[in-house]
Amino acid sequence: MANSPSGDSVLDRLVRILGAFSAQHSALTVSALARRANVPRATAYRLVESMVSHGLLERRDNGEVAVGLGLWEIVNRSASANDLKTIAMPFMEDVNQVVQHSTQLSILVEDEVLVLERLSRPGHAVNAAGIAKRMPLHRTSMGMVLLAFSAPHVAEGFMQRHGTEIALYHQDFRRSLDHIRRNGYATFDGFIDEETTGAAAPILDNKNRALAAMGIVVPRESDQLPTAIAALRTAARGISRTLSNLPA
Repeated sequence: MANSPSGDSVLDRLVRILGAFSAQHSALTVSALARRANVPRATAYRLVESMVSHGLLERRDNGEVAVGLGLWEIVNRSASANDLKTIAMPFMEDVNQVVQHSTQLSILVEDEVLVLERLSRPGHAVNAAGIAKRMPLHRTSMGMVLLAFSAPHVAEGFMQRHGTEIALYHQDFRRSLDHIRRNGYATFDGFIDEETTGAAAPILDNKNRALAAMGIVVPRESDQLPTAIAALRTAARGISRTLSNLPA
């Protein structure tokens, strides 16, 4: 694919344009996209028009563009993510029946938690997790579970890259991860929202490494937390067993 004078390829620019969208910026003008993606405006207009024609982006009545259904369809063809979500959904529904707030499924992507699925009830506690949203590893119970049950070099690398941010929330990060491994789950109060408690359990492979995490969010100091954690751990183990029985 042809490179620009700056050395980046068309694919590089396409990826940056798509990456410019976020939960806070779900629709943008082409000029704003060009700035956020660091792409020349003329090039951004040309690439956006091409992506709109293929359904990867859609144009709003006000002239802004947003992620299109075509891109959503492509993303949802991911076999591994679909297998995980399909298997996890009945277990998530059972947990959500117990919790009566919200339940989410996530994986580790780079240095963040990527939320794959979320179920919520009317009147649920405040929950910053949203489908396809990325969240900080060290500030979520899901992220801490994913780190605790990942290969040792994963957590060590994360600590080396983010030591300053980690210190704001954890006095002894390694001890926190050890505690999670011993207990088999993580729970933290008020890391994202002061009024809530998050808890998560790992979904493990045959080597006891985290494939994913299932989490819940309930009001802080909720008396249902022990029951919810028990249901969460049971569900996570059930998903782990089901995944281990899939054909290779």
